[in-house]
This record gives sequence, structure tokens and C-alpha cells, in this order.
Amino acid sequence: MAEALHVLVVDDETDLADVVAGYLRREGFSVDLAHDGPGAVAQARLHAPDLVVLDIMLPGFDGIEVCRQLRGFSDAYVIMLTAKDEEVDKVIGLSVGADDYLVKPFSPRELIARVKAMLRRPRTGRAATHPGAPVLRFADVVVDLESRQVTRAEEAVPLTRTEFDLLATLAERPRAAFTRRQLLDSAWGEGWYGDEHVVDVHIAHVRDKLGDDATTPRYIRTVRGIGYGLVSP
Repeated sequence: MAEALHVLVVDDETDLADVVAGYLRREGFSVDLAHDGPGAVAQARLHAPDLVVLDIMLPGFDGIEVCRQLRGFSDAYVIMLTAKDEEVDKVIGLSVGADDYLVKPFSPRELIARVKAMLRRPRTGRAATHPGAPVLRFADVVVDLESRQVTRAEEAVPLTRTEFDLLATLAERPRAAFTRRQLLDSAWGEGWYGDEHVVDVHIAHVRDKLGDDATTPRYIRTVRGIGYGLVSP
């Protein structure tokens, strides 16, 4: 690759962090390490990583707080690591802007595959492939593909990059019912693999930010046995 993409690995297990960093460097990535919350934020501010591999359990402050602070100044992709296969860790991590999660123990090769798949997504998001893109509208929601801004009833809706990409995918084909796999391919990029139900968590956050109710939806409907689509006008 012409210019090495930059990955920040954050884990207080230094041996594991070193192993992951070694795998990444062999794949041609530039890698920095941090082993606590404050150090992770400082490194991210200093070196502007393209992607952060972020453990949830950290000294100083945890990975949830790191991700929350990171989203204040960076659009880097975030893969969160959790030592417990508990829904609460996944939901909280994704709710503060993480893009994906991986449960320990994991194969470093699996992590590398996730990193490479995620970094195939355009750095600037859908706007990079939609110059002069149209403004999409459904109900009282406006999705501007070029500026990557969403409004509902003329009020701004703050979405993460992944949340925006999911909503834009739905809005581009308002009559379609999308499978989770189709939404993953659109928002995460083809070649991503992992738990397809990560889509459910991000869709839940989009609904919450739009003030939508899954039981009586105004905007996003659940298509039983398939996935999601927009509510027909």
C-alpha cells in the first residue's frame, strides 16, 4: 500500500497488544500502542489513527469512555474487545460509536481479517461515492448524502458514520426489505464477517435517535425473518 494505514491498539494486556501489533505490522499497517484510557485518547489525538482496536476493560478509564471521547474528535473505525460474551458490553460499546466488537479470546488472524475488511470501507464514507448526491426524504426525515447530515422535522439528528450508512442504505431504496447481510455489505463493506446481529444494535440506535418505536414504527420497520426496511408512506 502506498501509505500505511494507521491502527491504534489499546489493551492493558501488554503481551496480547504486542502480538496483535506484530500481526498488523506484518500486514503493512503502521501501529501505535496504548495500555490505559488516558494514553489511548492522547495517542489518538496525536496520531489520528484510521482504526482503533479498543479493549473495554482498561485502567485510568475504560474503553467505553475512550470511545465516547474519541467520537468528539475522530471518525476512526473502532473495534471493541470484550473479555465477556455479554450483551451489555456489546450494546454499550456500540452505543458510544464503536463499529464492531470481538469477544476474547480471539484469533489474531480473525482480528486482522476484521480490520482489513473494515478499512476497505471508504475513509470519507458514502459521500466519497456520491458526489453531488441527491437529498433523500421519507416522512419528515431528510438524509443528505453529500453533507452526511440527517434532520427530522428540521431538527438535526446526530448519527455515527455507521448509523448514517445504514439509514442511507434504507432511504435509497425505500420500498425494499433488506437482509442483515445486505445491510452489512453496504455499511461495513463486502468481505466483513462476524455476528450479523450487530446490525440490530445499530438499527436500534438509529430508531432511538429518530424517536421511533419498534412496536409502532413511523420510520424503520422490522421485516420478520428478513431484516429491515422503511415504513411505506
